[in-house]
Amino acid sequence: MVKRFVISSVALILMVVLRIIFWYFNRPLPTEVINQPLFDGVTYTRLVEADVPRITHIIRVDLNHPEIRFFTTPADDIPNFDYGARTTSASLDEFNLQVAINGDFFDPWYSYSPFNYYPRTGEGVNARGLTINEGEIVASGYAPEYSETLYITADNQATFASPNLPIMTAISGNVLVVEVGQYAIEGDSAFLNNRHPRTAIALNQAGDTLMLIVVDGRQHNYSHGATMPELAEIIIAQGGYIALNLDGGGSTSLVIEGDNNQPRLLNSAIHTRIPFRERPIANHFGVYAIPLQP
Repeated sequence: MVKRFVISSVALILMVVLRIIFWYFNRPLPTEVINQPLFDGVTYTRLVEADVPRITHIIRVDLNHPEIRFFTTPADDIPNFDYGARTTSASLDEFNLQVAINGDFFDPWYSYSPFNYYPRTGEGVNARGLTINEGEIVASGYAPEYSETLYITADNQATFASPNLPIMTAISGNVLVVEVGQYAIEGDSAFLNNRHPRTAIALNQAGDTLMLIVVDGRQHNYSHGATMPELAEIIIAQGGYIALNLDGGGSTSLVIEGDNNQPRLLNSAIHTRIPFRERPIANHFGVYAIPLQP
């Protein structure tokens, strides 16, 4: 009797494992292209490309909307570090945001296996570039010569060149991927030419729409990600005129406030190669918005 129970249990576990493996490598693409408002002044688009395959998520924010405000993660009280790491969902929930994405590149970090990685939630990390929240410098950045920054003023003027007006919000990335509507990066490297999950933030030519772009990747038969030239093509096709590349890879995440004010992960994050698993990271860029008006 015991032997039969053990055999049945092993068979059941094996069946579950095989189903997970099959799903992992054969997850079906969503078929519906989404284009819908999320909050007042905030819309969401999901693009599905079956031939690559690739899934791209785009948030558009109306900079002229009077109720829109922006956010970056404030500093934590950890000696020698700017932040205690947290996921994008945790940041959205803690700071009552309506939209949040992953932010700047950071250190230290490593990812060797699903069980062996750094940082875990609360562990100390430093951002590479300048970060400002509510007019206060959160992190000056330890590698400013290798970073570019988006600046936003109190009246939601956004620019990638430091303005003369007081800056309320700033987030940094490593390079401008699009300038004046053209691919802007020179060079030839695996970072540029291999497909990875990507996150970028862009402005249209008029400067009145801010775009958050997230590309899912590293997910066989579901979404392979984008090269940097492909990312630029996506941004330009969606109306982006200038764009900054933020941290990507396993950090890539897009979260919105869902039902009952709970975080809702819109993209398929891929921390430690596990779909829908978010990486604890240094900082985040967020949007405050109000519900849709009837």
